[in-house]
Amino acid sequence: MAITDWPSDERPRERLLKHGAAALSDAELLAIFLRVGMKGKSAVDLGRDLLSHFGSLTRLSHADAREFIAIPGMGKAKYAQFQAALEMARRALKEELTTRDLFAAPTAVRDWLRLNLAHLPHEAFVALWLDAQNRLIAHDELFRGTLTQTSVYPREVVKSALARNAAAVILAHNHPSGVAEPSRADEALTASLKQALALVDVKVLDHFIVAGNGPPLSFAERGLL
Repeated sequence: MAITDWPSDERPRERLLKHGAAALSDAELLAIFLRVGMKGKSAVDLGRDLLSHFGSLTRLSHADAREFIAIPGMGKAKYAQFQAALEMARRALKEELTTRDLFAAPTAVRDWLRLNLAHLPHEAFVALWLDAQNRLIAHDELFRGTLTQTSVYPREVVKSALARNAAAVILAHNHPSGVAEPSRADEALTASLKQALALVDVKVLDHFIVAGNGPPLSFAERGLL
């Protein structure tokens, strides 16, 4: 049955307009993006197919063109539209971080990190450089490793801090394994970087681990800074 044949109060678009986007399921949100279904399947059915194939919205959001268009009912135009929507979300979050104290927008920080790190098949270490008002100056991917390890050199992190004229930093890296728990090596690295950056008056405000679909783990909240 086509969505247009559903009762009006059950249609995703009408429900969004009445109750807000947060009231919709992942499949319903995808249905609004897809707009139409295909023979024998509604747009909601196609949304469910996408989620079933990729396992989560996070994995879907980072599917490459080949994977995306391999799903029946998808195509290059839909892939381009989806990627454009995701990039707008990334830019909106970054804009918020550059104009506000990051501590006034903790959810935006976590969302930005997830959008940029959660999908990576390799381990990456990034720094969000902040000014004296805790607003984002720039972000750098400082090091990239393998699935199991990465090498982070405090000297290079300090050089980057000086180049950005930063007053503070939020560090982050991902765990491709999907487990967000910090290792002893993570804790030791954080302590080493905190000590090195203190020598140039750059404060480490937090260190996040991004893994899987859950919220990034905060070292500050765990009392590990």
